[in-house]
Amino acid sequence: MGLRIGVDVGGTFTDLLVYDEDTGAVAFAKTASTPEEPERGVLAGIESALPEGRVATARQFLYGHTVGLNTVLTRTGARVGLLATRGFRDTLEIGRGDRSDPYDLRWERPRPLVARRHRIAIGGRMLATGEELEPLDVEAARAAGVRFVEQGIESVAICFLHAYANPAHELAAEQALRDAGFGGDISPSHRVSGEHREYERTCTTVIDAYIRPRVAHHCRRLDGRLGDVGFTGTKLIARSGGGAMSFDEAMQRPFESLLSGPVGGVEATLSLGEALGLDKLVAADVGGTSFDTCIVTGGTAPQLFEGRIADMPVQAPWIDVRSIGAGGGSIATVDAGGLLQVGPASAGATPGPACYGRGGEDATVTDAACLLGMLGDDRLASGLTLDRAAAERACARLAEALGLSLDDACAGILRVACTAMTDAVREIAVEYGTDLRDASLVAFGGAGPLFATQLAAELDIARAVIPPYAGNFSAWGFLGADVVQSAARTELTRLGPDAVGALQQVVDELVAEMVRRDPARSATLEVSVDARYVGQAHCLTVPLTVDEGRLLDGADAIGLRYNAAFLQTFGHPLDHPVETVTVRAALRTRAARPQASAPAAQTNGAAGPMARAYSLERREWCEFRLVERRSIADVLDGPAIVSEPTTTTYLDAGHRLRLGAWGSMIIERAS
Repeated sequence: MGLRIGVDVGGTFTDLLVYDEDTGAVAFAKTASTPEEPERGVLAGIESALPEGRVATARQFLYGHTVGLNTVLTRTGARVGLLATRGFRDTLEIGRGDRSDPYDLRWERPRPLVARRHRIAIGGRMLATGEELEPLDVEAARAAGVRFVEQGIESVAICFLHAYANPAHELAAEQALRDAGFGGDISPSHRVSGEHREYERTCTTVIDAYIRPRVAHHCRRLDGRLGDVGFTGTKLIARSGGGAMSFDEAMQRPFESLLSGPVGGVEATLSLGEALGLDKLVAADVGGTSFDTCIVTGGTAPQLFEGRIADMPVQAPWIDVRSIGAGGGSIATVDAGGLLQVGPASAGATPGPACYGRGGEDATVTDAACLLGMLGDDRLASGLTLDRAAAERACARLAEALGLSLDDACAGILRVACTAMTDAVREIAVEYGTDLRDASLVAFGGAGPLFATQLAAELDIARAVIPPYAGNFSAWGFLGADVVQSAARTELTRLGPDAVGALQQVVDELVAEMVRRDPARSATLEVSVDARYVGQAHCLTVPLTVDEGRLLDGADAIGLRYNAAFLQTFGHPLDHPVETVTVRAALRTRAARPQASAPAAQTNGAAGPMARAYSLERREWCEFRLVERRSIADVLDGPAIVSEPTTTTYLDAGHRLRLGAWGSMIIERAS
């Protein structure tokens, strides 16, 4: 037992929660993010939440970051070289014959992260069966190493054809690069992804090589800074596919933590749904820079095994969280047609919205909310008092450009931002065939509770839930993260009498690989397979039953499970033989999930002072009650503004708030 520290680094704020396993007490902090040196914001949060010397008693540090993601988005990664099979030098440009949005007439293929002059193709080829067709040209690999040194290459991606089936050529090339004097990072594709599809595997490996030096540097610096303040416990980083991994593994497999930040909110939403007995939840995480959303049903979050970053595929386990540039710091502009646009550009942590008084001059969502009185006494969780005059100057310029009154312009900013968020939710709902009318919206993040009633109304969702520690809820999700290792390998196996034996052999090899990478204690094995009808190009993933490392399903059972998945997805099965394409394995070490406790109400919330604010429901100014969250004893009718240390909840007219499990606030229409 002891302290667990959860930290979520966002684009604007760094959120921290400290959970005492012995007493259940929670301490929290919200500090400005420091993008140029993220660990500085983390240490500032620790110093704010814990008395000096107390961090030495913590046993676990769980961390979600966006260092790798921001490195790709801003293209500030390492200078990368690519060693490829002869004839495959231009795989990154060729890609696939599709586009992310077929209706975008101005779409351009993303520029490769590796300049063409830094790509070298050499002789040698493996077949998809793992047999060698042509020996590797080792001398050419050594010459490439010399050239990479001369070009100042910092990191090299090695991507040879069918290396997932036989990595011998990649291993020999890695040694040749070292023999030639190359001392930078090397990412052989078979260590990054054991899956087929050359374009996707090459993209994933290049991204890994691109972010590896920066992520490793950040992890080492954070590790050192934690040591300086006395922390000696376990350090874990959240994975994009859920769960967490050690700092050492994160430095070796940085591509697995690209989306580690938003995953914490999904993990926390799952725990909250279990506590409230809710089966279908829409996670709505509104931060300063982005809106992250995911629909969870049946106690599980949808998982993909290929994500996309900056329109580039990444072969890695991936909780299906969708992110758009809409948050408290999103900048409002007028486009060429005279229409109001909000985001994706953000004022970020520096200078931030105009109302922060740090030199920002653009109108943002936070500025609009401030001028409409939606933030109560105009004080933010980080202790910042908002500058209304600066916000008015910024929004007045926008209102003049739109030809609107100041109130209408500010209300328009909030409605446009809300529409962008609801469009993202609807897109997921349509893809998964989810009816949102019986779902519950879980609104969190620094600005999530501000939009709760508006989002629920737009989506025709009857219930919105504001969780405890709402502004830092993603950090809460990290506290219960399991330690997870994953591995996958493409191995085409037609279901038949010998199929299960072949699958078992692959599973055993994947488990051995994961144990060598980072031995896990008391780990539970989870296995699934990507399967398809013979002749098809794409697959569906189906889970397999495992007991003490042995597969219990026969070939017929696997086939029936795939047919059921195909029926659910496409509405009808096919009378075709089934083959497995990729075997996926994970080792999961379970972690105890923390339990939130409802704070005791101190006073009657209905007795709070009054202030004028704009009602988006009534489209007019009216009297709102200002209430401290901890003072709410039972039920509160809107209009009201509920404040707490980490966020502000806007309870519009016509809505009623009541308390639920964990002290969560459940908002429903009063009618």
